[in-house]
Amino acid sequence: MENLATITPKKLTFGKKIRFGIGDFGMSVIIACLQFYMLFYYTDVVGIDPAVAGSAVLVGKITWDMINDVLFGYLVDKTKSRWGRRRPYLMFGAIPLALSFWLLLSLPSATEMSNLGGFFAILGTFIVYDSFGTLVNTSYSAMTAELTTDYDERTSLATTRMVFNVIGYILGAGVTTILAVTLQNMYSITLLKAWSYTGLIFGIFAAITIMIPGFSKDLKPVVDAEPTKMPPISAMLSTLKNKPFVKFVTVNAIMSAAFTLVTTMLPYFLKYQLVMDEFGQSMVMLLMLVTLGLCLIPCKKLADHIGKAKTYAVGLMIACVALSVAFFLPHTTSSIIFGVAIVAGIGFSSQWVCPHSMMPDVIEYDELETGERREGIYYGMWGLLTKITGALGSAMCGWGLKLFQYNANLTEQSSLALFGIRLLFTIMPVIFLLICMPLLFKYPINSKTHAELMEKLAAKRAGDSN
Repeated sequence: MENLATITPKKLTFGKKIRFGIGDFGMSVIIACLQFYMLFYYTDVVGIDPAVAGSAVLVGKITWDMINDVLFGYLVDKTKSRWGRRRPYLMFGAIPLALSFWLLLSLPSATEMSNLGGFFAILGTFIVYDSFGTLVNTSYSAMTAELTTDYDERTSLATTRMVFNVIGYILGAGVTTILAVTLQNMYSITLLKAWSYTGLIFGIFAAITIMIPGFSKDLKPVVDAEPTKMPPISAMLSTLKNKPFVKFVTVNAIMSAAFTLVTTMLPYFLKYQLVMDEFGQSMVMLLMLVTLGLCLIPCKKLADHIGKAKTYAVGLMIACVALSVAFFLPHTTSSIIFGVAIVAGIGFSSQWVCPHSMMPDVIEYDELETGERREGIYYGMWGLLTKITGALGSAMCGWGLKLFQYNANLTEQSSLALFGIRLLFTIMPVIFLLICMPLLFKYPINSKTHAELMEKLAAKRAGDSN
């Protein structure tokens, strides 16, 4: 393995990018399934009170997630094995992740549980799934910062990964309800059982694709990195002294809440406000995500030209336009929603490319200050903060549906409930996105400052080795 002080960053081969990127394929299927349908599954399939469901997810995230993201991030930084620091968790964590996702979508009907029973059923299955999901995701994401140190090559690597991510998202968002209904009709089973089978199918698919980068021996770090020697609490708190990281994670925490509102409320908006069936709902989601996927390469080129943070901000502006138009759509099926989906896909493409290529740059800033490569703790902190705000977004959806008197048993919702669905799906996310934009335009790391940072880091490494 070569020392950063003595090399010019090399381009990754196409094969390496593909084998790394495919790891995000199956994982994004189950993440999309949960982002778009988790609350919908709890309320309209299992039949749990929306406020109870939203509160259970929130409690799980602000208790266990307050521990596991940072704990697992620190753990993978401390790992030393013949397979490296990251790959063992992909190799051996994939199958438990698949089984835990199956468990998550295998709840009994609410008629068999009290509200308290439903609360703990959601909480328990969520904690099990989230433990394995966090361990695998943190390890996989940390590899992004290790495979190349080149500013633009990271954008290329992130874009390749996000191509697979979007394809997985298309499957998770566009196929979930269709697959569940198809299984229900094909095997004459209950909808609950059909969702359980869907969870098993998606889980197996995720396990297979995660193990591909796990067992790829040539996906090795390009720089030497010893396990961190910093104590866990100090390691966690030290990330908050990294000013670029604080700005980065603030934007992404706010974005997590905004995007959770959009994805969670989209099925409700399409089903109740626009009166669309499962096929129509899937078509809207597919159109948005296919557009998003087609825009990944143009987004990457724009980021190469004007910078990652500014490209991120431009994308959020475009997404705001789409969501604002959606608020005014009438209470009937409207073809305008397909145009809204296209514009939203264009805008949200920056959410797929930019953060994942920005994060590794922050880690080099930390290495200059601490002398250690601590990808795991940084991805863990990123995961911690974005999951907490994402959980707040989920809870806002559940509480909001309850506040606006949503009733899962009514085909035609009240005007108050429909207004609440529109508000949660459009206006609230737009407010959050508008807060992010000025922070991105003032983001301190660009191609020039990163090049200067790498020169200082190379000089420091050279001095330390003498």
